[in-house]
Amino acid sequence: MSDTLILTPNIDRADDFYADLLAVHDGLERDASDALNARLVLILANHIGDRAVLADALNAARAK
Repeated sequence: MSDTLILTPNIDRADDFYADLLAVHDGLERDASDALNARLVLILANHIGDRAVLADALNAARAK
């Protein structure tokens, strides 16, 4: 795992991933959709595992 946050496009078939992300939310009420997003963030944060990269990601997301 890289110790540097990647902010340039880096997802293979990004449009397909975006479609999958929208599809997984299809039919969910707002609370269930928010809970799904929270679980996804925690799963991906666990996968990244590097607290410095996660801190950079939090700061980048907040700045947008």
